[in-house]
Amino acid sequence: MPCQKRFYLCFMNFEDVIGQSLLKTQLKQGIDSGRVPHAQLYVGKRGVGGLPIAIAYASYLTKQQSDGLGDMNTLTHPNIHFVYPVTTSENVKSKPISSNYINEWRAFLETNPYGSINDWYSFIGVGNKQGVIGVEEASDITSKMSLKAFNGGYKVMIIWMPEKMNSMCANKLLKLIEEPADKTVIILVTENEERLIETIRSRCQSVHLNSLSEQTIKSSLIKRLNIEKSLAQNIAYQSEGSYSRALDLLKQEPEDLRFETWFIAWVRTAFQAKSNKQSINSLMAWSQEISKAGRETQKQFLDYSLRFFRQAMLYNYGVKTLVLINLNDKSFKMENFAPFIGASNISEIYKEIELANYHIERNGNAKIILTDLSIKLTRLLHLKSS
Repeated sequence: MPCQKRFYLCFMNFEDVIGQSLLKTQLKQGIDSGRVPHAQLYVGKRGVGGLPIAIAYASYLTKQQSDGLGDMNTLTHPNIHFVYPVTTSENVKSKPISSNYINEWRAFLETNPYGSINDWYSFIGVGNKQGVIGVEEASDITSKMSLKAFNGGYKVMIIWMPEKMNSMCANKLLKLIEEPADKTVIILVTENEERLIETIRSRCQSVHLNSLSEQTIKSSLIKRLNIEKSLAQNIAYQSEGSYSRALDLLKQEPEDLRFETWFIAWVRTAFQAKSNKQSINSLMAWSQEISKAGRETQKQFLDYSLRFFRQAMLYNYGVKTLVLINLNDKSFKMENFAPFIGASNISEIYKEIELANYHIERNGNAKIILTDLSIKLTRLLHLKSS
């Protein structure tokens, strides 16, 4: 299949990156003037383009160095390397590293460079396993960055989701950042910089990406995917500044529908617990069901729940123009639910959900964590706002 028929061009230049116009200009000007920090940290939520802009930066940098490779596909460029979370699979039995999945990675980027970590896991077919960037990866990074660059140009290492590094890998990477070889650039692309160790964050030049505007997403859907204007407008409105979320909405992603089902069952049962003690058993059964999903799915569901509670609060306070959620379950009425979410409980709900997310991230027992969260929710939902 020709590159132009895929989701994005294979070269992934700055022109292929959606939005972020000012940042793209600044990055190009930095390269043109010779200001190339050896360690950079790109920070942005899912779907705003952190990975595509890092790839575009690497592509522009290597081309400006006249490395003799012309318009070679960025994804196979000998001076550009990638690291990403991986895990064992049918073909990789132990000590997995990114190189084991390089063909799948290139195919993934050519079809969905704005994809999420769950999209990546699904693409390589590892089920509910969590990926990691382990200590074996650090050794491979050191080996690759010690090689001589083709034609004396820059070597670039792009590390996607560095928050998935274990401590041993992070410490080895820190040494590489502190003692960089000549003409080497390490770009870390994260959705959550707070989960990186401070010593790495402090040694990187941080670049923060903005959420994409509604108009930018709408225009991209029309131009790149030939979406009808009114549908593109509706999708862009609900996307919350994330292009990958726009794609999920466009596809009616089954995962989003599953999250809605889980959430509605959860809050309905938790609300009933005040008058029906048997609901606690139902909440435990609900927690058991969610605990069977992978940890990444559980974390994404908790993020979905945070968005839903925030939307309910906005509805409660009359800011209905900012309520973007569009429910498939027509039996669940936002106007009936929203009055129970307000100043009296929203902060506590946020705190408890984020705490649950934290413990799940660190491999806590999901059934216990979700049951505890559910029992707390039974109380918090009845702290009705005045």
